[in-house]
Amino acid sequence: MSASMDDTTAVSLEDARTLLVDLVSIPSPSGEEREAAKRLVDFFEAHDREVWIDAVGNVRAPADDSVLLTSHIDTVPGDIPVEVEATGDDEILWGRGSVDATGPLAAMAAAAVRTGVSFVGVVGEEVDSSGSRYLIDDRETAPEAVVNGEPSGANGITLGYRGLLAGTYVATSESGHTSRPDPNAIQHAVSWWSAVEDRFEGGEYEPIFEQVTTKPVDIQGGISEDGLSVEATMDVQLRVPPALDVETVREAAEAELEVGTVTWKDKVPPVMMSPRTEVARAFRVAIRNEGEEPRLLRKTGTSDMNVYASAWDCPMATYGPGNSDLDHAPDERLSLAEFDRSVAILERVATTLSEGDDE
Repeated sequence: MSASMDDTTAVSLEDARTLLVDLVSIPSPSGEEREAAKRLVDFFEAHDREVWIDAVGNVRAPADDSVLLTSHIDTVPGDIPVEVEATGDDEILWGRGSVDATGPLAAMAAAAVRTGVSFVGVVGEEVDSSGSRYLIDDRETAPEAVVNGEPSGANGITLGYRGLLAGTYVATSESGHTSRPDPNAIQHAVSWWSAVEDRFEGGEYEPIFEQVTTKPVDIQGGISEDGLSVEATMDVQLRVPPALDVETVREAAEAELEVGTVTWKDKVPPVMMSPRTEVARAFRVAIRNEGEEPRLLRKTGTSDMNVYASAWDCPMATYGPGNSDLDHAPDERLSLAEFDRSVAILERVATTLSEGDDE
């Protein structure tokens, strides 16, 4: 580990917890991250770190670029009363974002100050990854390594995510009496999506991570305002495993299209990192140092790590405190003891990567 901290890098666990509770207490759904971003800026300024809010709302605190610690500021909507509940030897923080991903965000901010490595809190991860995409375009070079912040549990190291293909299907048909046998636009939408689901149906024993899974997320349809046609619009998402690429999945979905059109709005490639990179090794050592056994994870969703991996050729992993089963849940909550352990683990990882410490 690094030498003892000076006054500007001394972030106690109480300081880190205060930052966490403050950030969870500030509503920050996507598009409304400004107040939470200001709290992060105050935290870095209090520790004499260069920091600013960029053009899209990201909090940028550049420093030692041997590793970039980054997580997202935004949360999904939802009002969960913020409360710290004492339970035996632990305390539990209740509140929206405590797990996804304000817990990882606050832990990374504390570790970044303690170790002097780069930090970015990004916006828009829950909707379109606008913050991470802007960061990639705005930086001149890639960092040497990336640790992305999402809940993995204090002993979990996430190395893989499926990709995402999201689009909107639109169809129109002539209006007519409902007794007519000809299919209308709503039926065309249902038929296309049923064919896509059949095309990608996984095997009984095939892991979800290795499958293409399909999900309609919104559908609207009915008689047009002028009464002359039936219209249908359906928003859909397909998750893409690392064994495939997004374009292959797109072509297969479009091959089932007989009526209507589909416009693809979001294409994020899958990612699978090696467990033998220096980032993964540093996490394994740090987690064992905290008395736990590391777990290597693959997640069925998509994160900003997918975006970074598609642009930057450097080792990376995703890490953060919290049970990901509580992402977006009405009972979202975080163990503060686990949060404390994650700060220590992130500090050790950042120190190892910045100093080449072999422990």
